[in-house]
Amino acid sequence: MKRLLTRFYLPLPFLFCASLPAQQEHAPPAPPAATTVPADGELTRKQRKALTAALAAKYQRWLLEVGPLITDQELDTFLRLGKDYQRDAFIERFWRIRDPYPQSTRNELKERWDARVAQVYELTGGRFDGDRARILLANGAPDARIDIRCADLWPGEVWYYRRAETVGNELAILFYRLDAMSRYRLWYAADGLAVLLRFRNAQNPTIYQVTDSCGLEAQNALNAVFGMAYRQNVMGHMTLLAQALEEPEKPSGEWAETFHSYSTDLDAGAATFDAEVQLQFPGRRKTRTVVQGVVAIAVDQLGVSELAGHRAHNLVLVGEVLREGKLFDSFRYNFNHPLGSADETPPQKLPLLFERYLRPGAYELILKVEDLNGNRFFRHNGALEVPRVENLVATKPLDPETARILAEANAAIASGDTTIKIVPPRDGLQTGLHRIDTLTTGGDIARVDFTIDGQILSKRSPPFSVELDFGDLPRMRILSAVAYDASGEELARDEVALNAGSHRFAIRLVEPRRDKKYSRSLRARAEVEVPEGEAIERVELYLNEDLVATLYQEPWAHPLVLASPDQVAYVRAVAIQPDGNSTEDLVFVNAPDYLEELDVQFVELYIAVLDRQKRPVDGLQPEQFEVLEDGVPQVPVRFEKVADLPIHAGILLDVSASMADSLDVAQQAAAQFFEHTLTPKDRATLITFNDHPNLATRFTNDLAELAGGLSGLEAERGTALYDSLIFSLYYFNGIKGQRALVVLSDGKDEHSRFDFDDTLEYARRAGVAIYSIGLDRGRRLGDARQKLLRLAAETGGRSFFIKDISELAPIYDEIQRELRSRYYLAYQSTNTTADAGFRSIDVDVTRRDLEAKTLRGYYP
Repeated sequence: MKRLLTRFYLPLPFLFCASLPAQQEHAPPAPPAATTVPADGELTRKQRKALTAALAAKYQRWLLEVGPLITDQELDTFLRLGKDYQRDAFIERFWRIRDPYPQSTRNELKERWDARVAQVYELTGGRFDGDRARILLANGAPDARIDIRCADLWPGEVWYYRRAETVGNELAILFYRLDAMSRYRLWYAADGLAVLLRFRNAQNPTIYQVTDSCGLEAQNALNAVFGMAYRQNVMGHMTLLAQALEEPEKPSGEWAETFHSYSTDLDAGAATFDAEVQLQFPGRRKTRTVVQGVVAIAVDQLGVSELAGHRAHNLVLVGEVLREGKLFDSFRYNFNHPLGSADETPPQKLPLLFERYLRPGAYELILKVEDLNGNRFFRHNGALEVPRVENLVATKPLDPETARILAEANAAIASGDTTIKIVPPRDGLQTGLHRIDTLTTGGDIARVDFTIDGQILSKRSPPFSVELDFGDLPRMRILSAVAYDASGEELARDEVALNAGSHRFAIRLVEPRRDKKYSRSLRARAEVEVPEGEAIERVELYLNEDLVATLYQEPWAHPLVLASPDQVAYVRAVAIQPDGNSTEDLVFVNAPDYLEELDVQFVELYIAVLDRQKRPVDGLQPEQFEVLEDGVPQVPVRFEKVADLPIHAGILLDVSASMADSLDVAQQAAAQFFEHTLTPKDRATLITFNDHPNLATRFTNDLAELAGGLSGLEAERGTALYDSLIFSLYYFNGIKGQRALVVLSDGKDEHSRFDFDDTLEYARRAGVAIYSIGLDRGRRLGDARQKLLRLAAETGGRSFFIKDISELAPIYDEIQRELRSRYYLAYQSTNTTADAGFRSIDVDVTRRDLEAKTLRGYYP
């Protein structure tokens, strides 16, 4: 048996190198003494140890178990929390932020991690800082674990993975320990083989002479480890094991900072001011009671900000609602109260209003108000009894004037359960005739009006449904449904976007209503449509151009007070995502009938400027561009070079049977395009097609996921080019900014239900630059060549035609350079008519040796 191992030879430096020590498992240090902790900023190692030692045992254990997952920012936030209910809420949020499929009821990552943690306890007794624990947490349990029990070798274990998660390939690793009581060490090639010998002397100099006592299984396992090390060499083996120990990718820690901003704790010695709190319950929202709170503050206690003659009070209100000792709800508002001129008499008290929807029952309410200008705080902690509301409850607010002002706004709160909800058709491209149903509650609905494309269809009896013709093309349409009672009074309404895709980001002001008059106050309530897999950071509410309140969580509702009775004004709601992307809606209130709202079209163009050699040109100024819309000159209001602007790019890859000989190279070239084009800000998608389109990967910047979508493709069946183009452009719906679709095909369309004219019209509406690459072998492309040329020209892209698939790589490089060398130009269209027809756009540059490429027009 000895020869199984002695036939394996390693060079002498490899055998005895000991310049890099083996990694060891360490015992946990003794807890340090308590230390002073700053309110913000990064904690030191000593401060973290002190705060961890002060935690209850269950929280210390949790930190130990999630050590490889938690970021420094998350750890510091957790250690600064002062209450157990806050820590419990943090842990729940910690796992939710890592849920790979938040739409499902399971959290697959947490389940997998809990299973691996259990394995660590079973195998190591809970020594999470050891090498075996780190390998287990990173890769899970091995496929095989072989004990090494040889007379002259230190005891050890060989772990074998058929496909280790972190490495993505076969992996064999060796752990050893110097006696029965010590911890296991991970063996590195740099340690040499001599470190594994229990006895080293002149009679027993190498490992080859001491393996007679090893069984066949152990010798084969050692061979696997040493063979892998030999193939990798010393540095390669170190790199391989470093990869095997690699911790999971961690999310951004920004959410933890946001979580901390919801804390109601006050630092010791914080300056305070007085305020009064009263609660009222003005109605109900379905089965929940509307809880409205008023925090009244004497204004002479508050600081004032002054900037460019603008004076204001600026305050932040944070609240926590506890039920049975656990955090049930948390909320945060930012208030900006503009002040009049210095000679105006300010109000004596400033009311801060907040609103929550809670089920009837007993709660604990904690409030913290921060005066941002005076750096002082108010804190309230008290019981909250939420009643069951059948009708409006006439509770008397703290301030009679506040009650009078808010009476009108509170009248907008639904006190019953009359609602209407449109049931949108299933996801996907919708054309032709469809039945649209609604879900309603309440028995007082006498009529429902459905409005689409300016047409109104009424239903006067349940079921309140309607049949709509979506047309021949799956373009986006807005459908609204308004429910009325027998006297014609509006009871409820809903609105949905049809054929909007999964990336639509929109906000709609449900209240106030355009057709209603408001005297002293109104209620602003918005609904937000969030793109799939994304989140909302905040919603800002403006009265005219004054930012009144910032809401950081649902409900997106807040009372607004008009400056004077029957004031003509407008309410604006702005939804903002964490990356700064925003969308808004605006409603005029108390506007005279003759005030016409003009729909001013804001047109955004991404322009590529090329010289005669088709190279991008830099350094141009806005005055060198001429923009015409339907022949009428337009004035740019924004202009910039957009080298660093995020890009959403897609590859539409032909996998029909005719691509059988070319698919491998096409896959490699697509992978290179993703690798060379994507930055952390960008997103890409892969869509394959033969006789039907298939979404291979959703928009992502994960190269591994995109590579996974490219693997395992087979060339088969026919070609449905036009259907696949429309499907791909539909998938871009709702995405703003630079968008490009790269189409690779070698054949004309054979199976589509849409024709070229349909595809061209849809492409004009989509506003996505199409870069077409035709693999022109023989006569397969036929008249498709001219059609690909036109699609690219109409959308601001380019066309390429190649004879061999090997030409793809430089073309992809050329496309990505062009996408990084564009000009952004925006203008407000001078055409304010209601005409929904196609509007042509012509862009020229003053230098006649240059060519400007952008979309040829748009549908308003």
